[in-house]
Amino acid sequence: MTSVSRRQALLTGLAAATGVVVQFGGVAGLLSAGAAQAAPGKPETTSVELGFIALTDAAPLIIAKEKGFFDKQGMTGVELKKQTSWAVTRDNLELGGARGGIDGAHILSPMPYLLTTGAISKSRQPVPMFILARLNTNGQGISASNEFLKDNFKVSSPNLPKAIARKNATGDKFKAAVTFPGGTHDLWTRYWLAANGVDPNKQVDIVVIPPPQMVANMKSGTMDIFCVGEPWNERLVNKKLGYSVLITGQLWKNHPEKAFAMRADWVKKHPNATLRLLMAVQQAQKWADNPANTNELAKILAEDKYVKASVDDLLPRLQGKIDFGNGKTENLPNLKMKFWADNASFPYKSHDTWFVTEDIRWGYLPKGTNIKALVDQVNRSDLWRAAAKANGYGNGPAGDSRGVEVFFDGTRFDASKPQAYLNSLKIKNLK
Repeated sequence: MTSVSRRQALLTGLAAATGVVVQFGGVAGLLSAGAAQAAPGKPETTSVELGFIALTDAAPLIIAKEKGFFDKQGMTGVELKKQTSWAVTRDNLELGGARGGIDGAHILSPMPYLLTTGAISKSRQPVPMFILARLNTNGQGISASNEFLKDNFKVSSPNLPKAIARKNATGDKFKAAVTFPGGTHDLWTRYWLAANGVDPNKQVDIVVIPPPQMVANMKSGTMDIFCVGEPWNERLVNKKLGYSVLITGQLWKNHPEKAFAMRADWVKKHPNATLRLLMAVQQAQKWADNPANTNELAKILAEDKYVKASVDDLLPRLQGKIDFGNGKTENLPNLKMKFWADNASFPYKSHDTWFVTEDIRWGYLPKGTNIKALVDQVNRSDLWRAAAKANGYGNGPAGDSRGVEVFFDGTRFDASKPQAYLNSLKIKNLK
């Protein structure tokens, strides 16, 4: 069976499971690895509009722009467009650049899957996406209001159900803020709650707040805990409005976080430009991960046009220095945000399999979803390898799986057996 025929078979399974219909010239045109050449030719366009949110993990796109990595690849017309929320990112990706939106973005890793299936698009029609790289691992946090300082929530918190019940008994239900339904922060929050014996669908109100608005909403009492990327957990501590319960690397060491994703139709039309964008992003990731550049990185990110935060909010956690805000400061370099080290940039399909499985767990995708077919459609690790080879960085990891993953509570995830993982979970909300 040819490579294209195998992909056609996978896509047929995906369509049957999720209703996805891919157009734009057919399966061979979209999913062919023909674009993945080691030395990309002249870019078909030098311009593209890419979205980002005011977060530390947008650094690879910002650095690729600021340090000239896009320009060096001939992509001189890259425009970074600041998005106010993940919902706006979704809407602009659905529009596409030709209609005034964007064609790619710094994005929550599950969102390209939710867009590709049409689960979150406004039209409810599929918006096929490709994940080209992981932008970072680690570097998020769950923070709590000072109201719960006495409870001293941690990664493992046996007292969590009792504290939530105490709050619910007041008639004001315990509220957990996340950044987008089915996104990484939603999944981290739900995993942490469920692993500590709390049903997030029954005992907690999950509310959605854009990342830059988290601290202000905590101050006004909108939520009791929130999960968000940096620098907003650090800012909460600096303003003495709450404390960090955990950094997400404690939930799952070196966990995948944001992705660099593009509309699939744009990639099909601009294969050389795509690889050049990806090469520039990889170069920026290596630059951002160099400790010699960390101070400069924090200063660039702090600018109003990017994160609009103080260097004091940005720098410590980039260095792995965590002030938890409860009288405990730790140096945790192995759990800090990584952009390139330990294969942080490589888009492991095993990781995306976990994201899709968790979105099934919580009802964001139907339980009949063909997980493998969907991941194989969206995850373009082949393009990542081609860009890395063109950059002289080698071919990346030996395979598309990082192996069996182990979470803080001892739960294990084997990407070759997602259904077994789902079956093992006591708290879930399958649809």
